[in-house]
Amino acid sequence: MTELPSGQAMPPAEEKNWAMFCHLAALSGFLIPLGNILGPLVVWLIKKDASPLVDAEGKKSLNFQISIMIYMVISAILIFVLIGIPLMIAVGIFALVMIILAAIKTSNGEDFQYPLSIKFIN
Repeated sequence: MTELPSGQAMPPAEEKNWAMFCHLAALSGFLIPLGNILGPLVVWLIKKDASPLVDAEGKKSLNFQISIMIYMVISAILIFVLIGIPLMIAVGIFALVMIILAAIKTSNGEDFQYPLSIKFIN
């Protein structure tokens, strides 16, 4: 169990749930502009000091979402050469699958590394 600043320990199940929420919060991007970055950012900022697992998973989620945003911007630019729209669809489906996979693996206590993720936050 992880010690909280107040001296209480966060139960492992709760720790895994918050780590999973770091990944699932990115799904808010399908409803809110920039929600895919703001969702994980909010969860990570609130709980990063309470658990090293939440801190690590929050960073992974944020790095992946920032990378996906860059890939989407590049895809949007490539619309002018007619490959941008299929590329945007492919990046969106890839992101959705990876978010769900990361949430499941984290919930099961397994380590998951996002492919094609650029490390912005260490």
